[in-house]
This record gives sequence, structure tokens and C-alpha cells, in this order.
Amino acid sequence: MSEPTQTDWCQELDQIVEAQFDRIRQVRRHLHRQPEPSGEEFQTSLYLAERLAGFGLETTFGPDKRGIVVNVGDNPPALGLRADIDALRIQDDKQADYCSTIDGVMHACGHDAHSATVFGALVTVSEMAQRNVLPWAVSCRGIFQPAEETNHGALEMMDAGALDGLDSLLSVHMDPSRMAGTIGVRQGDFTADCHEMRIEVTGRGAHAARPHEAIDPIAATAQLISSIYLFVPRGTNSQDPVVVTFSQIEGGYAPNAIPDKVVVRGTLRTLDTGVSEATMRHIDRLIRGIAEASDTKITIAWTSGPPPVKNDRDLTRLLIHAGRHTIGGEHVQTIPRASMGGEDFANYLSHVRGAMFRLGCARSTQDPPLHSSLFDIDESSLLVGAKVLAYAVIEWHNPDRDHSAK
Repeated sequence: MSEPTQTDWCQELDQIVEAQFDRIRQVRRHLHRQPEPSGEEFQTSLYLAERLAGFGLETTFGPDKRGIVVNVGDNPPALGLRADIDALRIQDDKQADYCSTIDGVMHACGHDAHSATVFGALVTVSEMAQRNVLPWAVSCRGIFQPAEETNHGALEMMDAGALDGLDSLLSVHMDPSRMAGTIGVRQGDFTADCHEMRIEVTGRGAHAARPHEAIDPIAATAQLISSIYLFVPRGTNSQDPVVVTFSQIEGGYAPNAIPDKVVVRGTLRTLDTGVSEATMRHIDRLIRGIAEASDTKITIAWTSGPPPVKNDRDLTRLLIHAGRHTIGGEHVQTIPRASMGGEDFANYLSHVRGAMFRLGCARSTQDPPLHSSLFDIDESSLLVGAKVLAYAVIEWHNPDRDHSAK
């Protein structure tokens, strides 16, 4: 039997993904109905393992039976596909027959769709191998990881050996700002270096009518937030994006009483770890100044989130190539600027090369954004994602491809 030509195997890939669409969509809808938040992804992992087993694929569970790893192909894989499986603690307010059945928990960031997309790519490659329509030997690993939202999942899966033998990793993220049928690609800076901060301002409480008897932590907090918002941008190179946001303030218990303490929480996001470190030092200086001026005690605790995702050049080119051959070059869009959001896919990239792309999933330009209680997707995007990833996996193994991209 002659080896399949590129036209042959591309057509087979397209037909198999199309034929699997109902199963891919079923995976997404099941996960959407039965979401599990970070740290609780037991049934999600079991469901995915059972569905993959239905295609003859053996899986290994991650720590505490959360998350799974599956290998496709006869050879030890060196390329992996990563999906995240955890949901958010957000109430699902949309109207659909696949709405979340779990009160206060929903897949508002598209992790159900990521899982379905990677599932589709894996079963497509497996089916092509069984039909003997692959143009050359192909193997890959699927990593379905828990706890992306808490920045623990990738670290847990790596500790369990999920990256063993791999040197490259691809991933996908839903993008409701992009129409279904398109993908967004970007080389280099892709997401931000993220850090959480907790600031505690301690003073002395007193009656609201006699503020001179107090050391007012609310006044000091207001001054501190204003100072950080004003002086951090003025002390940072204007070409280096820095986003400081305070999103939670706790203090006080009565309108006529100055409290003893105020707690403020927020985030710092940059595209470079060096800029992050310099900004932290700047915030520390501002804290010392406000503390001295207000006679309060101010402490700050930093919690590091994911580092920045920096997409590998050659793997980004591979995704572009895959997009052009599966959905057409006019549907492959360049992302002009990096996102200031965080993504724990970055933790893998401390050990292997990797690249992530944005998968357009919008039905209209008015679709709700990620992390919205109304978030939903055009499910035709699942086909696009599965085709792009399956093609990329096969082309990555092309013996005639530039080995610098491998």
C-alpha cells in the first residue's frame, strides 16, 4: 500500500473530526453540566478517562485521581497537548439545556471546551493510526490538568511525571472576542507574569466623631491605593506594561466607628519578571512612606501566580501552518498584543518549549466575555480547535520538516 499523500491524510483528518463532532460536543456539554472547581475535579477526570478508554486509550490519573495523562501512538511521545479541566465559582445564569447543574459553579473560562478540543484531537490521531492513514509514525500525549485557576495544577502534574520524555507542548484557550471559525496566534509574549498581594494596614480605632483619637487605617489605605495607582506608572518605563489592580477592601464594622485594621487585596501583572520585581520594590517603598506619614503599621504579602507565557517561535509557526491547512490562512489572525491575564500553562514552559493559541468561539461581537455568568461558546469552534491541534501533532512528526521546529 502506498504512503498517503498530504492531500489524502488532510482529507482523512477533516472527515474524522467531522464524524466525531457529536462525541466532542457531548464531552463539552457533559463537563459544562457537571463542573468541578479547582481541587475537586474527581468526576471530571474519571469521565474523561472513561471516554478515552472507549477509543482504546489507556490513561493514568494525576495526584489524588485529579487530572489524567494519556499517550497516543506506539512510540514514546515527545509532543504533548494540554487541556485544563477545572471550573470557576460563578453562578451559571445563561439559558441553555446544558447549563451547569451545580449551584455556584460553572465553566466560565472555557476549560470544558479546552478538554473537548484536546479530546477530539487525540481520538482523531488515534483513529487515523488505526485506519493506517497517517503519513508517518505519530505519537503524542494528552495532559488534562486540574487546578489551573489556582496555579497549582501544572505544578502537580509535572511532579507526577506528566512531562517525562516531552520536549514540546501545545495548548489552546477559548476567545469570545474572536469569531468562531478563526484562531489567534502570537509569537513570544502571550500572557502576563502575575502576582497577588495582600496588604494589611493597622492603626487604632476610635469614635468617628473624634478621629484625632484614632490612627485611621482607612485614611492611610485610601492614600496608599491612590499613591500606588499614581506613582507606579510614573516610575515604570512607559513601554513596559504594568497593571496594578485592587479588587477587595475589608475594614470597619459600623458607620460611626473608625476600625483598627483594613485589609486590601489585589494583583500585579507585567510581561517580564524583572519588571515585576522592580514594581514590587517600588510598592514596598510607597508602603514605608505612607506608614511613616500616617503612623500606621503596613505589611504586604506577595503570592506568586503563573509566570508569563512566551510562545516558542517554531511551535507558533507550526500552529500557523496547521491553521492555514485546516481552516484557511484568512482565518488565522495575528494577536497584536499580549494578554495581561495569567495562565498556568507557563509553568510547563520552564521545562519544555510550548505555544498556545486563541480559539475564536463567539457567535457575535456582543458575546459575553470570559468569567461572565453568561459565558457560552459557538460549539463549531470545537471542530476548528480539534483540527488545528490534530494537524499540528501530525505535521510536528514530518521527517522533512525543519528539525529546529521539533
